[in-house]
Amino acid sequence: MCCKWYFGWNIVIAAALLTLLSSGLRMSMGVFFLPIANDLQFSRSTLSSIIAIGMLFSGIAMPIAGYLVSKYGTRFVLLLGSLIIIISSVWAANITDYWNFLLSFGIALSFGTSFVGSVSFTPIVVRWFSKHRGLALFILSSGSMAGIAVMLPVFAYFIPLYGWQTTLIAFSLFFMLLALPIALFIMKDKKSDTDITENNHDLKPEMTLGQVLKTRPFWLLSFGLFTCGFSMNLLGTHGVPMLMDHGFDSITSSSGLGLIGLVAIFSTLLLGYISDIVPRKFVLAMIYFVRGIGFIALVIAATQWQLYTIALLGGLVWAGALSLSSAISADIYGVKIVGLLSGLTYLGHQIGAMIGSWLGGWAYDTWHNHFIAFGIASALLLLAALCTCYLPKIRNSSI
Repeated sequence: MCCKWYFGWNIVIAAALLTLLSSGLRMSMGVFFLPIANDLQFSRSTLSSIIAIGMLFSGIAMPIAGYLVSKYGTRFVLLLGSLIIIISSVWAANITDYWNFLLSFGIALSFGTSFVGSVSFTPIVVRWFSKHRGLALFILSSGSMAGIAVMLPVFAYFIPLYGWQTTLIAFSLFFMLLALPIALFIMKDKKSDTDITENNHDLKPEMTLGQVLKTRPFWLLSFGLFTCGFSMNLLGTHGVPMLMDHGFDSITSSSGLGLIGLVAIFSTLLLGYISDIVPRKFVLAMIYFVRGIGFIALVIAATQWQLYTIALLGGLVWAGALSLSSAISADIYGVKIVGLLSGLTYLGHQIGAMIGSWLGGWAYDTWHNHFIAFGIASALLLLAALCTCYLPKIRNSSI
């Protein structure tokens, strides 16, 4: 007898696809950078400041998205985010002054893509899954990894042909056309009585945000994600320059770091499967620990085979911190408040990202080496691994 297809997987696949598009746009700023700077006659520092401000507002938007999901549902936030993406894209493509571009491209577009991101989709996924919650959230997070790999070459192909303005508007229209049927027909926040086999047991005593903020697990998870954002953005901003300063050419440097993202796309399925078998806190601790060792290893890598080996091993644990933190939050606090909690912890992730990006440049300008910034990232990751071991040990569901 064939097993009945569980509708929750439709939600996971659709959410991963939309996350691929939204995160792909957010992570493809490098392709848009020079065309925008040249067309609007912005200096690189001016445009960099707009993108950095957008990064901060992306983090601010996350808890807002989590709150709106808990109050009005995923469908509402998805449609609102898609509408913001269209308005901000058309707005940004038709103005030339700094302040309007900051408001449209820097702030509004950051809100739109954050509203249609993993934080908005996490609550609906955790409500539909318990036994396979880890795997489902890892598949959702794979959309972010795939977004970098898929959308970067897409934008790189279309921008030289049609310009960044047309490309941005066409993307937003395509996004809305895809998001509309997904919102109407797939994103079901409340299930029917026949669809309760995955999580009918998963009811936790309701806690207020104030009560959660007084608990140790929330701050342990927040510290871990702060460290995650700090280290990932440090590597994303300064990884290639660091490797080139250490004697690697630009192609080898970018290929080595690109290998991390490529491997991460496939490793998410394995990590997701493991996280549904063993206690999730140990999987999360392992991710932070291996990353911590990897950051030191990257700084001292001296040959191509060393670089590619470190990148291969690092890619195995590059994805998953956000997914596991959300899953653990749901395990501890229940599914009702998980959207807001994911948004708050992701705000910490973005604050860490800004500090990591800034520290990498400041430390190098001050001491003319990369060991201090990357060493701090390594130490923070190892500390995060230790702190994660002090999370409550919750047995994964077997139902």
